[in-house]
Amino acid sequence: MTAKLWIILAVTLLCYRSECHEAVLHVSEGDLYKEYCLVYNASWSNISSSLSDAKQYRLVNLTSTTLCNASGVPLDLVKGAAVCVMRGDCSFSQKAQVAQQLGVTVLLIASKEAMGTPSANDSEYDKVTIPLALMRYRDFLDAQKVFTNGMKVQLYAPPTPEFDASVIIMLAIAVFTVAMGGFWSGAAEKAKQSVTALHAGEERTDSGDLTLYSPLKVLLFVVLMCVMLVLMYFFYKYLVYVIIVIFCLASATGLYSCLEALLNAVGCSKLCVSCGEKSFSVRNLLLAAVCITLAVVWGVYRNEDRWIWILQDILGIAFCLNFMKTITLSNYKICVILLSLLLLYDVFFVFITPFLTPLPVVMRIPRFSAWAENLCEMQFSILGYGDIIIPGLLVAYCHRFDVWIGSSNRIYYVSCTVAYTLGLVLTFVIMLLTKMGQPALLYLVPFTLLTSGLLAWKRKEFKQFWAGTTYQVLDSSREPLIPDGDAEYPSAVRKC
Repeated sequence: MTAKLWIILAVTLLCYRSECHEAVLHVSEGDLYKEYCLVYNASWSNISSSLSDAKQYRLVNLTSTTLCNASGVPLDLVKGAAVCVMRGDCSFSQKAQVAQQLGVTVLLIASKEAMGTPSANDSEYDKVTIPLALMRYRDFLDAQKVFTNGMKVQLYAPPTPEFDASVIIMLAIAVFTVAMGGFWSGAAEKAKQSVTALHAGEERTDSGDLTLYSPLKVLLFVVLMCVMLVLMYFFYKYLVYVIIVIFCLASATGLYSCLEALLNAVGCSKLCVSCGEKSFSVRNLLLAAVCITLAVVWGVYRNEDRWIWILQDILGIAFCLNFMKTITLSNYKICVILLSLLLLYDVFFVFITPFLTPLPVVMRIPRFSAWAENLCEMQFSILGYGDIIIPGLLVAYCHRFDVWIGSSNRIYYVSCTVAYTLGLVLTFVIMLLTKMGQPALLYLVPFTLLTSGLLAWKRKEFKQFWAGTTYQVLDSSREPLIPDGDAEYPSAVRKC
C-alpha cells in the first residue's frame, strides 16, 4: 500500500514542464549558408520572425571563455558583433550583462549539455537588453569547418501555426483513456458484486486495490506532493532517475494488467504448466517478459524523440488505465476534496512557479506542422498524466456508483465523461487563444465535479452520491446500494 501511495505522488509530478522557444541561426559567407538550431526565452529576447527582417552581424568566436567577466576581451573585436561564448561558471544574465558592457549586440551561448530554456530571476530580465540564445557546441564546431573565412549570422524565429492537428489526437487519447479507465473500474466493481453474491457470508478483499477514504489522508497526500515537487527542483539530477524507475515499474505493471484483461476477455488460454505441486501460466510469463522489455527499452531510449514517443504513449495509456482501475475514491466527498486541492496545486505550480524543472514522462504527440523542417528537437503537443488520472478517478467513481444503484444506462459515467471532454476542449481552445500553457485541471475539475454533483441533485440521489460506499452503513433503514444480485460467476475461469 505504501508503494502505491508513492506511485500516486510520483505520477502527479509528471504533468509539469517548461516551454522551450526555438529559433534559427542563419550562418552565411558569400553565397554559402547553413542554418542551425537556437533555443531562447521569448519573454527575455526579441528575435525577428523572418530572415528578411533579421539584422546581419559578424560572428566572433569567444568559446575559449565563459564571459563571466570582461577581463582579457578586446573591446574593438566584440563591439557591435554577435559573440559566441561557452556555457557554465555563471548565470545567463551575468554573461549577458558583461556582453552589454563590452558593446556586444547578440550573445550566443554554446552548450555541451541539453538545451533548456535560458532563464533568470524576474529581477534580472529587465537588465538584459540584447538577444540571448543557446546553440549546440557541436553546431558551432560544424560552422567553423564549413565557413573558414569568417561568418555572418542572422537570428530569426519562424512563427508556428496556432493550431496543429496533434491537438486533436491528444484530445482523443485523453478522452479514450479516461473513458476506458472509468469503464474498467465499473466493470471490476460489477465483477466484485458477482463474487460477493456467490460467496455470501464470506469476507473477501481485493488486495490489489487501494481506496482513498480519509480526508486527512488526502490532505497529507497533497502536502507530500508539494514537498516532492520542491525536492525535485533542488535535487532534480538525482530524483529524476527515481521517478523514471518508478514509471518503468508502474507502466510495465499497468501494461501487463491491461493485456491480461484483454486476453481474458477474448478467451485466450493461459497454457498452465505444472511443476511439482506448483503450476504457472506460460502465457502470463511471456506477457510479463514483453511488458518489462518494453519498459526497459523506453528507459534506455527515452531521449530518442523520433520514435520513442509512440512507446511512451502506449505505456502511459496502460499506466493511466491501470491506475484508475486500481486506485478508487470511496465517495463524492473524497472526490471533491482531492480534486479541489489538486486544482489549487495545479494552478499554483503552472502559473506561480513556471520555472520548475520538467520531467520526461508525459503524453506527447509530434506537432505535424514542425515535423519536417525543425532543426532542433522534435516539437510536441504535451499533456500531463495528472490531467488524465485525476479527473479519471472521478469518472471511475461515477461508473461504480452507476453499478451500485443499478443504472442500466450508466448516466453518471456517461455524463462525467462528456463533461471531461468539454473541459479538455475548453482547455485547448484557451491555450490556443492565449498562446500559453494552461493548468488543465482549472477547467477539468469544475466541469466534472459540477456535472456529476448537479446530476445527483437533480435525480434526488445526492445523499447517496456524497456518502458513496459508506452510505449503506450510515443509513441502515435504506436498501443497500450494492444489491445481492444473482449474476453468475464464471466457474469455467480458473487461476493457475
